[in-house]
Amino acid sequence: MNTLNSTSAVSVRVDGIHHRYAGSVALESISLDIEPGELVALLGPSGCGKTTLLRIVAGLVGQTRGTVRIGNDVVDAMPTNVRGAGIVFQNYALFPHMKVEANVAYGLRARGVSAGEASATARRTLDMVRMSAFGNRYPRELSGGQQQRVALARTLAVKPRVLLLDEPFAALDKNLRLDMQIEIKRIQRELGITTILVTHDQEEAMSMADRIAVMNAGRVEQFDTPEVIYDCPATLFVATFIGTANLLPGNLMARDGFYEVACEGGGALKLGQALPFSEDGRVVVAARPEHLALTTQSDITLPATVEMVLPMGPSFVYELTLSDGRTVKVTQPRIADLPRYAAGDRVGLSLRAGSPAGVFSA
Repeated sequence: MNTLNSTSAVSVRVDGIHHRYAGSVALESISLDIEPGELVALLGPSGCGKTTLLRIVAGLVGQTRGTVRIGNDVVDAMPTNVRGAGIVFQNYALFPHMKVEANVAYGLRARGVSAGEASATARRTLDMVRMSAFGNRYPRELSGGQQQRVALARTLAVKPRVLLLDEPFAALDKNLRLDMQIEIKRIQRELGITTILVTHDQEEAMSMADRIAVMNAGRVEQFDTPEVIYDCPATLFVATFIGTANLLPGNLMARDGFYEVACEGGGALKLGQALPFSEDGRVVVAARPEHLALTTQSDITLPATVEMVLPMGPSFVYELTLSDGRTVKVTQPRIADLPRYAAGDRVGLSLRAGSPAGVFSA
């Protein structure tokens, strides 16, 4: 099999995609530029439009407006087998009456490749996905993870320019899912093939993707690296969908060189910056558990009561109740310099120095 590399990988561009058909998810003005060799995850809740967008790139669904480019080619009028997008479906879609090698060779034979060449390519591709010993078996004789490898091999055998993965790990148990995530990442890096992964699993997206497009209700809310999306969410939806966020409503006021949020229930939070929203008025602060700190109560802390302490290896997880009854979670390293609190202790809650917190208009 002739493998691809980063110099032969192609970019994918979806520009102003709209999708408005009765009975399906509506997409609104979606534009993404995916770099050659990049693995991009389309992440979002069920029904947000991520699979519809993937199928538009594949040519299985037509958009009502907008353009899809693969490399230098506008592919909107091209069928799936011509545009160079290979898709691995959630249910693998293997032919049950064909043996594994025949399944992998099927796409090549459909393109007019001779039986001998198709068989040789199928064997090389099965070797790449570590399934060379299973070529003479039927799909029903394989585990879910093995069937997934075969489905991946069948897609890669035709040398697609872009690899599309539609919830590929959904049917696997947790341990096997991690193994297959590592394996697909290895193959993707080895080939240098541009890849789009659809998932609703944020941990999967955060660990596998170079960049993530967080989708909600047919729109892309943020498209950036996992680190930026986690630390600097662009919208309140992203802040709450990715990871854990404590939501603290209050009034934002600009001070001399810093910002202060007077929170509901009493107390205040001091912030070095207010992003992405910085106008005085009603706001919601979204702070990760590790971005908050416990200290003594003061004018620039939130009064809180420790309800529960959970030792979690190198950290403690504290559950606290604020004056207005709101529950907050705080993660604190288990080191000698930091005091350990117990249930019932009265403490002050502040933002850890240098830690980001999202500020959003209420």
